[in-house]
This record gives sequence, structure tokens and C-alpha cells, in this order.
Amino acid sequence: MKRTLFAASLLALTIWGGVATSAAQPSDQASVPGVEWASVQSVDVQAINADLEPGKPTVDVGLYYPSNLHEGAKEKLPLSGLIEEFRNAKKVFEPTGVQLNLLFVKTGEVDPKHLAIFASKWETDMPSGGYGNMYVQGAVHPTEMSEGAIETFQAIVEPSSDNARTVYLVALQNVYMPYYEDLDGGRNWAPKIVNTSGLSFPSYSYADTIPERIRGVISLTKHDATNKLTIAHELGHKLMNVSHEYMEVSPQHEIRSDDGLMLYGSGTQIPSGEDGRWHQERLLLSPYLYRTDEAGEKVWNENYQEGGIYYDPIYGEYAVQFD
Repeated sequence: MKRTLFAASLLALTIWGGVATSAAQPSDQASVPGVEWASVQSVDVQAINADLEPGKPTVDVGLYYPSNLHEGAKEKLPLSGLIEEFRNAKKVFEPTGVQLNLLFVKTGEVDPKHLAIFASKWETDMPSGGYGNMYVQGAVHPTEMSEGAIETFQAIVEPSSDNARTVYLVALQNVYMPYYEDLDGGRNWAPKIVNTSGLSFPSYSYADTIPERIRGVISLTKHDATNKLTIAHELGHKLMNVSHEYMEVSPQHEIRSDDGLMLYGSGTQIPSGEDGRWHQERLLLSPYLYRTDEAGEKVWNENYQEGGIYYDPIYGEYAVQFD
């Protein structure tokens, strides 16, 4: 019965994801028609950035909000809610000395086929084999973004010299992420799909498989009206390059707690030191951070040396060794 369930699920997933995964991954130079974006006049970006200080570690963040989202999607993900979450994220990162710079809030009509995407190629999301932790496995077998997702983000993200260093919050209707569920202790696995509220496409999973132009994308499909932490949490994945973990809690696919920003719940702590799994230290080393010099020029942190795996050399000793 388990084998039948696996085969049926695999067939359904292959049929659904076949179009998205059949072609070779496009390069950064792939020709994809772009969206005609316009600034949202109702959002005062300058006021949101009024607290920024020159010389402090800074992250540039752009926000794209399609004008043709389904009405139901707009109710789940109102622009006002995203702005509220961004303001809250600024407060979450403030104790670490890191400030968030909102570059823009733009709207425009997106090709409807790009409003719902399959996040990755399901066959590249390898089930755990029990030999090496999830970060080691992610480095050996990185997940690959689906063809459809690459095309979507290349259409949405505007070309810029700082693309690879900028975080882009992208509002969409549905972003489906595949994973494998262990049925019986590691012998049989069933492919599953979750409809995400936010997905950071983190380097510890995707390494350098994502074209650099769009490596900073974070998808959003639901406003966290209770804790207002979806944006802060997803930024944590992108900037600290860690999974769902906190203090003594090792990385897991999903875990709920009110302790720590990187667990699902109301926690906002970004701890430091070995007991804190080096979260704050890893944050301050992120390639998405820069400081402005006396001339006002951006001085970026060192870029990833090995694609951004968890154990990338830029982190030095700030990486936990665990089974």
C-alpha cells in the first residue's frame, strides 16, 4: 500500500511538474519579457527609511506587488499588511545593528501564469539518507529552482548592477514547495507538496543553482496578521543562511515555538555565540550587507566562496557541526 501511494504521488507530481522541469535551466541572460512596473504612490518609502544611519550594516530590499492578483489573494496578502510586516522586520533586526533599506514598492500587471509557481524541481530535493546533516546534504545535492520559477522571477526582477546583492520581496498567489515524507524509517518516501506562506529560496538549500540576478528573491503569499513576522522570518533565512533552528533546536523542516526568529511562532530573538548557533555572527557576514563609506559608496561584505552553502568559507568558525 505504501509503495502504491508513493507511485501514485510520484506520477501526479511528474505530470504536474513535468512542464516546469523538462527544459534546461535558463541562464542569467535568458530573454524573458519584463513587467512594466510603476511606483506605488500611497507608500511613503522615504518616511519608512527615515531612521537609516550612514555607515551601519544595511540590506537593500525591493517589494513587487502585482496589480492583477486575484481578489482572494489580495485579501490574504494586502499591501498594507506587507508594509506593516516590513516595518516590524526593521524592529526585529535593529538590536543586531542591521538596518533594512526599502528601495521601492512597485506594482504592475504580471503574466497570470507567473502568479502561481512550483518552487523547485522535485527530483532535486533529495530525501535524507541518514549520512550527514541536512546542511551537508544540501551542499552535495542542492535543490534546483524550477524552470517556471526562474522564468517568473526573471520577468519580475528588473536588471540592476546590484541584483545579486539585493533582496526582492515578491507577492504571488501560490508558491508550491515539494518535499519527501518518510513513511517507515527511511525505506519508503512519499513526495508531498506544501503551499507556502513565504519562501526565501535559501542558499543553504539551493547553493549556486539560482541565477545570480534573482538569487535574492523571497516569495510571499500570505500576510502574518497575528505575529507579523513572515518577512522578518524569511529575511532570517536569506541573511543568516540557516534553516528552522534556535539554540539547542537543530534544523528541521518545520517546528513551532515562541522562542527565536527562525522557528514558527512569535519569537524575534537573533542570538549570538556558540549557544545561539552563531545566528548574529552569520547575519553580519551576509553578502547582502553593505556599509557606506565617507564618499557614500557601498562597501559590500565578502561574497560567497562556495555558492552559499551553510559551511561556506565566509563563515569561518561560525557554523555548527552536528550529526
